Amino acid sequence: MKIAKGQDGSSAQIKEMVRKAEPITKSFDPKKQIQEIREQLKKKEKEEIIKEALKFHYETEELKPYQAEMIRMQRYLEKSGKKMVILFDGRDASGKGGTIRRITRYMNEKRYRVVALGKPTEDQKTELHIKRYIEHFPRAGEIVLFDRSWYNRALVEPVMGFCTKDQYRRFLKKVVTYEQNFLEDAGRTILLKLYFSVTKEEQKKRFERRKNDPLRQWKLSEVDLQAQNLWDEFTEKKFMLLKKTHTKQSPWWIIRSDNKHVARRETMKLILNSVPYRKNRKLDLDLDPGIVIPGDKELKMMKKQQRKYGKSLV
Repeated sequence: MKIAKGQDGSSAQIKEMVRKAEPITKSFDPKKQIQEIREQLKKKEKEEIIKEALKFHYETEELKPYQAEMIRMQRYLEKSGKKMVILFDGRDASGKGGTIRRITRYMNEKRYRVVALGKPTEDQKTELHIKRYIEHFPRAGEIVLFDRSWYNRALVEPVMGFCTKDQYRRFLKKVVTYEQNFLEDAGRTILLKLYFSVTKEEQKKRFERRKNDPLRQWKLSEVDLQAQNLWDEFTEKKFMLLKKTHTKQSPWWIIRSDNKHVARRETMKLILNSVPYRKNRKLDLDLDPGIVIPGDKELKMMKKQQRKYGKSLV
């Protein structure tokens, strides 16, 4: 049985196979429904469901040691009084939200916050762009994860016409100085900037899934609907982002996220490596260089593609 376009992940594939058998069952008893569906499924389909269920199980289990280590890291931050700010930026449908959910799943809810700001109010539009983000910064011993950050001004806003060219240029000129100001606190604040990078083909599949899945339709936004047509424009803004705002003090890390599970695992490793505490030595914290790429290395790759193809491809 072929999986419908737009479906991805073990759960989605199992759901699609079961859905094919569901119209045949008439019972409202869950046990009877399961039995009837089992009878309708072919041997190959049963084997596929088992394979996907096992894959989902092992992927979930693989993340648990890293999720447990996140709790240890939280305890260190709490005891030391340090603060951590993690930015999740990048392409639409690149897996930012799903990664945040896996990272925070078992963490102490009192010691972290996820911040996803909507459109600015009229009053906020008259203020410094970064001010409304700074208002959500962590207290001592706390982690704040921004699901899209002040870097919206360098990515989405200029492409979609949500800011002026002057506002865009001024932001790129000033943002590194702003970051240096709040990082100059005797090392108490840790800033981690993540850019999630998905291929155009994979992004299209994920958009299709959002359109067809009633549980995900709310994710479709004005930006999503135009992201494929504006792919090259977003790529240009990514290039300028890395060129102007990747520094030794506050570098960018690119996360290749076509494989959601691997991207989530490697992001957890990167976060854990960014905090100077005594780690579990039995845990593999070596980063996959094909998934986690320093911003300066990505920038060199983009420049090379520009020379060869006339434009960047990543």
